[in-house]
Amino acid sequence: MEFVDRLLTCADCGGEFIFTAGEQLFFFDKQFKNDPKRCKPCKSRRAGAAARAGAGPAAAGISRTETRTTCSECGIETTVPFKPTQGRPVLCRACFQGKRVAAPAISTTTTALVVTGNSTTALVAASAASDLPPISVEIMSGAARASQA
Repeated sequence: MEFVDRLLTCADCGGEFIFTAGEQLFFFDKQFKNDPKRCKPCKSRRAGAAARAGAGPAAAGISRTETRTTCSECGIETTVPFKPTQGRPVLCRACFQGKRVAAPAISTTTTALVVTGNSTTALVAASAASDLPPISVEIMSGAARASQA
């Protein structure tokens, strides 16, 4: 399909603007059905006015779901920005932030590559508790020898 520059009339200011072949190709690729109605200055002016009208999704007419529920930890009544699902705990802000602070330490992972014949096997051992010593290469090698036997 071949595209040629076309002259269109702006719906806001009534001025003419060029709908270039490149823009037409873009519209075609995106499967847009309608030609643009506004020239670039009117379009940017309109977009700026919409942004100044308010910030965030509430200004655009999109409302967040607020659900009243009881905290699973402390039992106080709270609101959450989602609809709780059955069987999952719901926490108030204070309990949620307390859980985030008390999160377990990041687990350490040890990886050893073991050559067996004409293939290589990766053994991975993880230590989730921080009070356990790290897993040594000797232990990994012993595990590899045991798995070959």
